[in-house]
Amino acid sequence: MTIVNDPTVVAEVTDLYLLYEEALCNNNLEMMDSLFWDTPEVARFGITENLYGGDEIRNFRQNRPNPKIERKISNLKVVTFGKDTAIVTLEFRRIINSVERFGRQSQTWYRFPEGWKVVSAHVSLLPV
Repeated sequence: MTIVNDPTVVAEVTDLYLLYEEALCNNNLEMMDSLFWDTPEVARFGITENLYGGDEIRNFRQNRPNPKIERKISNLKVVTFGKDTAIVTLEFRRIINSVERFGRQSQTWYRFPEGWKVVSAHVSLLPV
């Protein structure tokens, strides 16, 4: 039987997500790369881009025009399924071109023998 939301697993993934958030806001490429699955199967759908594979994701991050992301997150939810699968969802707000924008993000995490990795991610902005 699959245990949903084992408190230990939820805490572990929440801590990892918060490391990711800190890395994102500070453009810590090494940390972000270490938390994403580095294979052709990983996908990241962003605000203006569809990225397939670790190389495309890494290239996007290295060439991002504005690498410093300042945002406030809310409604962070971590739902786990068993000991090895987790879904992270949240809402965020940030200023883009002097306009406050609201967005949402989701990530699927999987625990591999070498540790937890993001295997799929999505970021989108709500219409103005």
